[in-house]
Amino acid sequence: MATGWAGDGAVQDQIDATVSDAVQRARRQLRKGPGLTHCEECDAPIPAARREAVPGVRLCVSCQQAHDAERNTSLYNRRGSKDSQLR
Repeated sequence: MATGWAGDGAVQDQIDATVSDAVQRARRQLRKGPGLTHCEECDAPIPAARREAVPGVRLCVSCQQAHDAERNTSLYNRRGSKDSQLR
């Protein structure tokens, strides 16, 4: 694959940066501490097994699924080299 002015490991560096950014974003979104006994949106009871499995849980499964579907995250690495942007 022709890399133009990019270094030999530029493609792998871009992939590593994208994965690292996604892992950091996911870790920032993790909640900590005790979970709620009832969903903060619909007031449905949250089972004890879910509270143990998901620390800091605040939503029931159906509300969490709806919340996850609404998220709009970019799947593109915006830190690409200027070389890759000129192609």
